Amino acid sequence: MTGEQFIERFERGEIGEDAFHHTDHVRLAFAYLSQYPVLQALEKFTCALKRFAAAHGKPQRYHETITYAYFFLIRERIARSAPADWDEFARGDPNLLMWKPGILTRYYSEATLQSDLARRVFIFPDKCG
Repeated sequence: MTGEQFIERFERGEIGEDAFHHTDHVRLAFAYLSQYPVLQALEKFTCALKRFAAAHGKPQRYHETITYAYFFLIRERIARSAPADWDEFARGDPNLLMWKPGILTRYYSEATLQSDLARRVFIFPDKCG
C-alpha cells in the first residue's frame, strides 16, 4: 500500500483501532510528510489522529507532546537520509519504531510525558542528550 493509499484509508476510517499501533503512527506521519509541506502535514496528521481517537470513543488518547516530538524526529530523519520510500525509512530508523521504551526517553522525563499539560500542548524536551 502506498503512503497516499494509507492516508486515504486512515482518513476514511477503514483502519480499526486494533490494527493501528505505534509503527502505524510513524508510517502515517511519514506518509503525510511525503505528501505535504511540513506544517500542512502536521496539521493534517494531528487532525486525523484526533478524529481517529474520538471515533473510537477515546479522545483522551491523543497526546500532543508525543505526537509533535515523534513527528519532528521523523521529519529530521527524512531530511538527513532522504529515504526513497517507507520501507527504506523503516530499515534505516528502527529506533523510531519502538514504542516502549522509545526514543522519547532520551528527551523527556516520564513525569513530563505523563502530565496533563504535555497531553494538551507541546512541551519542549526537559532532558539533555
